[in-house]
Amino acid sequence: MNTPSARLLVLAGEKFSCIKIVGRANFVSSLDFKTLVNELRRRGQDYLVLDLSECALMDSTFLGVLAGLGLKNSAAQKDPCDGGIELLNPNTRISELLENLGVLHLFKVTEGPLKPPPGAESLTPAPLNHSKEEVTRACLEAHRALMDINPANVSKFKDVAQFLAENLKSRKPGE
Repeated sequence: MNTPSARLLVLAGEKFSCIKIVGRANFVSSLDFKTLVNELRRRGQDYLVLDLSECALMDSTFLGVLAGLGLKNSAAQKDPCDGGIELLNPNTRISELLENLGVLHLFKVTEGPLKPPPGAESLTPAPLNHSKEEVTRACLEAHRALMDINPANVSKFKDVAQFLAENLKSRKPGE
């Protein structure tokens, strides 16, 4: 079954960005998401709001990428008011997944309407084409992040991580 990736819509301000995730956030959209977040951060937009009101589900790879960004953000913050990742209107299923994986504490969770600052502009990033090796490597990194953040996740993802690592080793250069 080939499930379409989530669409990512961006509202960017001077120090604030909102990424609206529409649809199913999966391993393919996780690469575009990570690239987008890194670019926004590079531009100095330190506070990130993820509008999840239309996000139906997140797979383990997307959750791992999100958790990895949340952990990196938490480690970099000297003051809790500096930067951060806010999850706006996550559905019950997504909240429960984050809680069960032991990573919900990395985020501020809020409910209600988005209140963008004056001057915020709307952007629509184009999806990028990623090689199979890039996707596999991103999946492996995401699952390792989930296991590193919470040791209880090792039993859930060790077989997946081992499969992905072996897959990367067996690839011929350029595949």
